[in-house]
Amino acid sequence: MVIKQKGTELSKENQVNDSTGPKEQKAYSLEILKIIKEAQQQHGLRHGDYQRYRGYCSRRLRRLRKVLKVPQGDRRHFKRKDITPVMVSDDKFLQVPLMMAERAWSYAMQLRQESNTEPRKKFHLISRLRKAATYSLQLQELIENVNCDARTKLEAQAYVAWIHGSLHFELQLWKNAMENLKKAQVVYGKLASALPESEQVMYNARVEELAPSLRYCAYNIGDTTAIDDLMQMRVIWRGKSCGVVPPRAAGLLIADSRLNQTLEKAVTTQAKIDLLEAHLIDCKDAISAVRDFFKNELKNKDNDKQTPPQHLVTYLQYIRLSRTLERNLALIKAAEESAKAKPQNIVRLYEAALHNLVEISQLQEDDEFIREQEAKTKSYRAFRCYYMAQSLANLHRWREAMALYQRSLQHMKDALSYGNILPDSLKESLEKLETSIEGAKYTAHAHSVLEEGQEEEPGTKYTKTKKPLYERLHEYREDPALLTKQPNVYKLPPPMQPIPCKPLFFDLAFNMVEFPDLSAKLGDQTKKGGQAALTGFVKGLWGWGNK
Repeated sequence: MVIKQKGTELSKENQVNDSTGPKEQKAYSLEILKIIKEAQQQHGLRHGDYQRYRGYCSRRLRRLRKVLKVPQGDRRHFKRKDITPVMVSDDKFLQVPLMMAERAWSYAMQLRQESNTEPRKKFHLISRLRKAATYSLQLQELIENVNCDARTKLEAQAYVAWIHGSLHFELQLWKNAMENLKKAQVVYGKLASALPESEQVMYNARVEELAPSLRYCAYNIGDTTAIDDLMQMRVIWRGKSCGVVPPRAAGLLIADSRLNQTLEKAVTTQAKIDLLEAHLIDCKDAISAVRDFFKNELKNKDNDKQTPPQHLVTYLQYIRLSRTLERNLALIKAAEESAKAKPQNIVRLYEAALHNLVEISQLQEDDEFIREQEAKTKSYRAFRCYYMAQSLANLHRWREAMALYQRSLQHMKDALSYGNILPDSLKESLEKLETSIEGAKYTAHAHSVLEEGQEEEPGTKYTKTKKPLYERLHEYREDPALLTKQPNVYKLPPPMQPIPCKPLFFDLAFNMVEFPDLSAKLGDQTKKGGQAALTGFVKGLWGWGNK
């Protein structure tokens, strides 16, 4: 009996231990690349404004610490407080070291832009990158010590490798930079292959971004294959050689050649827009880097006759403007796909596209090149006129809309007259536009005829008018405004009218009248009376007179 009781007691204890055993820990997740890319696109980096992005990171950090109740002192005193694995109870704790690293990195990129004119800021740039590398290591250590999923750990490794590769790149430690950047590229590539297609675009774009830097590192290390690749980059554009291309420009040209393949893999239009905007930032940086490169070359060689290859700079500007035009057309496509888009907004986008074509046509004086841009200009003018007519049709201004439809049709015919100069895709779009114009033109004509008929028929409702009732008594108009508290019957007070002035008080003609002489009728009385009056006046004047 005792043995049985002990056994039952042991079984009960085991059940209690099982029930109070350790529970499964919560798995944390942090999509690092997605978070930073979305934040960068929404807060300044779409236009290369690193200072604005740095301000966003500071505000984000302040909000995170306030929500997580991890302040660093009070208003008067600063007391550093890092995030430890024991404190982690939410995914937001992992964002604190990430935002600190991003803030330091964005400050470094801002200093890189300013170091072109102020070389002393290069040292501050490196110190900021060192701090970003330190924070990235804190992030990786935090993720390794808490229960995070495999994707988060891989993204942390890639992020740390990328930050350290950027630091070594600035320090010109080419071997270390190449190792870290290659590691980041491999990890991002593996993540892209393991994720669904909707999320692959961002990671593939990061892989493409790292390729030019890796090629430049290999060139500086002395890799023969890289040197051969760079020396063979003697680009020929419009029948003229651009000369030897600097490494920064070579990286941009390679990325631009691969961009079309990446754009084809993009699932949504917004993904294409993001890729193009990131590429435009690289174009801007590459153009400034090429100009600085040749300025330094001229200073080192002390040769006044040697000039930087303007044809290469022109080609890079052409790439930037062409990709800008492509980005604007992608925005137009996104607006057309949206049901809430207004024709006025699409008109503005086409005006931006036409402005890009004007800038492109000014790059070269080649007749064939200018003719190509003129053909595209006619095409996009046709689209712009069509959407201007659409906006007027929405306002029921049918006659103006019909005129613009006709103008759009004329521009379309002029564009098609250029023949094979136009791309096939643009020709197809113009043919579709012709069908849309014909239908819209007849619709506008029908509406205008119907509205004119309504104005002529008596007894129908008319549009609102500002004329008072007494001025339109000869017209029959159903005006519900006459039944309101303030009917428009007569204008009060009436308008002032000029009237001729009547001389009631100022008779100025009286001074010009000559009265007839009546002395003949009065006779001697007038004379006597006149002499007596005169004598009396003189006496009174000198004090004479009767006493």
